[in-house]
Amino acid sequence: MESVNVAIIYYSATGTVHTLAQAAAEGAEKAGAHVRLRKVAELAPPEAINANPAWARHQQDTIDVAEATVDDLAWADVVLFGTPTRFGTPSSQLKQFIDSVGPLWAQGGLADKVYSAFTASNTAHGGQESTLLALGNVFYHWGGIIVPPGYTDPVLFQSGNPYGASHVTGDGPPSEVVLEAARHQARRAVTTAVALKAGRPSEGRARIFSNGG
Repeated sequence: MESVNVAIIYYSATGTVHTLAQAAAEGAEKAGAHVRLRKVAELAPPEAINANPAWARHQQDTIDVAEATVDDLAWADVVLFGTPTRFGTPSSQLKQFIDSVGPLWAQGGLADKVYSAFTASNTAHGGQESTLLALGNVFYHWGGIIVPPGYTDPVLFQSGNPYGASHVTGDGPPSEVVLEAARHQARRAVTTAVALKAGRPSEGRARIFSNGG
């Protein structure tokens, strides 16, 4: 089976989305992909971070996680974005990274990749689906191939979100069900990308059809 490159790019304040990102990385690796786990740069001021012990602790715990760059997107065949909800939209930290990749987009370097996303909110109706749909708008502009988990595995009937793996942080740390949903989502994205890659003609061998078919 042909291997693919997977970039898992996320923002996490207190660690929930980081945990989901790690589970997604596990799923992608077990599907045979090469994986880069990357966090985006923190934008909040130190005084805001230090006022929340869990936020400050997570920043220290993940100090060795590399920050995402545009090169990670260029390298990837599959991109999974992770973010907490912020009033029903992606975090400003992830959005800032997205807003920085215009030159690669202008070169066509973001098209024809597989994209998917996962999220977390503090409450059960805290904007999970609107956050994932907002990221879908980005993928449309990039010419991406959106691969949601759907209800393609029994675990999704337990975790309950076909748009993307999601967790309610008010319920505590992500359960094994939610983590398995994230793993499945990553595996599905990888297998889709492998099938697409295998089905594309090699460079220089593509057939050119006239308008008449």
